[in-house]
Amino acid sequence: MKVLGISGSLRRDSYNTKLLRAAGELLPPFVELEIWDALKEIPPYDEDDDIEPALAAVAALRAAVADADAVLFATPEYNSSVPGQLKNAVDWASRPIATNPLRNKPVLVVGASTGAFGAVWSQAELRKVLAATGARVVDGEVAVGHAPTRFDDDGALQDEGMRDQLREALEALLAELPAGYLALAV
Repeated sequence: MKVLGISGSLRRDSYNTKLLRAAGELLPPFVELEIWDALKEIPPYDEDDDIEPALAAVAALRAAVADADAVLFATPEYNSSVPGQLKNAVDWASRPIATNPLRNKPVLVVGASTGAFGAVWSQAELRKVLAATGARVVDGEVAVGHAPTRFDDDGALQDEGMRDQLREALEALLAELPAGYLALAV
């Protein structure tokens, strides 16, 4: 069983990438979290470039999504919305619309930000975009506000309340999988 983690941040010490790693610690041993780290390689979407064979970076993204049983997105918030590079990657992954690898794929959106609200607006926007692609967006809310105070120097999520919220959201994601994995290791 594999969950693909996609961080919407390009920053080396991204809180959203740390949030994905925290999620990986909460998944049961039979679930692998693969963090996809090639967001920066995806070119701007241009329908003229959306040909077969696909550009190498785009083909790799589409293959990673297709090979996963579910996708976990962690998004920061830029100007009250989804970072452009993340929206761009979703645009590429959503083509062709009728058979794209996100179609009917269970997805969960979480987020972290340095502000008080934990990227709630960008999470809502990303959920809307993913639903439009045909993904099965899991209902779950994990908004890690004041992120610099929530992670320790090693990048571990220290806030137990946030860990509990993340665990519940991951349980909801796993419940959407065909095998019905409902329980996470504590």
